[in-house]
Amino acid sequence: MRKNYVMMRELREDHDLRQKEVAAYLKIDQRVYSRYETGRNVLPIEKAISLCEFYHVSADYFLGLDTVNRRR
Repeated sequence: MRKNYVMMRELREDHDLRQKEVAAYLKIDQRVYSRYETGRNVLPIEKAISLCEFYHVSADYFLGLDTVNRRR
């Protein structure tokens, strides 16, 4: 099972986004986002849900519980 902070970085890079852009979407400082993406801080559930919606992926995929995105 892959850690969600690894998935955060992969999704961001796959979409050619910078941390600052994703942080702005989440309404947080880029430094806070960086701590989530490196696993230094735990990502709050509401931010995880926002990222799933932003990237159009299922929560299972985001959390590494499923290797295929099956978002409905």
